[in-house]
Amino acid sequence: MAIDSLQDTEDDRTNDQNDESRESSPTPLSPEEQAQKERHDWINQIRLKFCIRPEFEVTKNIIHPDGRLNQEYFHPPKGYKPEDARKWTETEKQLLIKGIEEHGIGNFGLISKESLPKWSTNDLRVKCIRLIGRQNLQLYRGWKGNADDITREYERNKEIGLKYGTWKQGVLVYDDDGMVEKELLATAATPADSMSMEEDEDMATD
Repeated sequence: MAIDSLQDTEDDRTNDQNDESRESSPTPLSPEEQAQKERHDWINQIRLKFCIRPEFEVTKNIIHPDGRLNQEYFHPPKGYKPEDARKWTETEKQLLIKGIEEHGIGNFGLISKESLPKWSTNDLRVKCIRLIGRQNLQLYRGWKGNADDITREYERNKEIGLKYGTWKQGVLVYDDDGMVEKELLATAATPADSMSMEEDEDMATD
């Protein structure tokens, strides 16, 4: 009985040692996991090689010593307040119209500088396309007009677009046959032309 008990104790001790050995041995990786690990190791080595620049002290904090990204580095600093999101409201629209009336279509850099500094030249060009209802602004370069003039141009562009099936997403686009451009050139009018016509009518009435 004593011998059996001693043998059982030895067996238990051997089993415990085997269990500990299995727990301490890393679990073999699958081919996919091994490939992923190798990619991560390669990326970390690339970071260690290129991310840290001795001439720029701040780059020392970008990554950890093993090449992993230091997420704290990319967090906004304490006390940081993000800028208010831009919103295109009626106020901005009226400022753009005023800019077009004073400087003309195409001078969006000047309009941005004077009245709408948060909006780039390209931003204002796109807003103008929507405002006047024509995708190609080339024929409008230098054109000046007030809110009524712009509304009149929008309606004219819409009418032509509906006529030729080229009114797309709220703007007039050119067709492959050139019919739209031909009609635009034939019916082109400027605010100055409209004023001259009104003056002629007044003179005829007098």
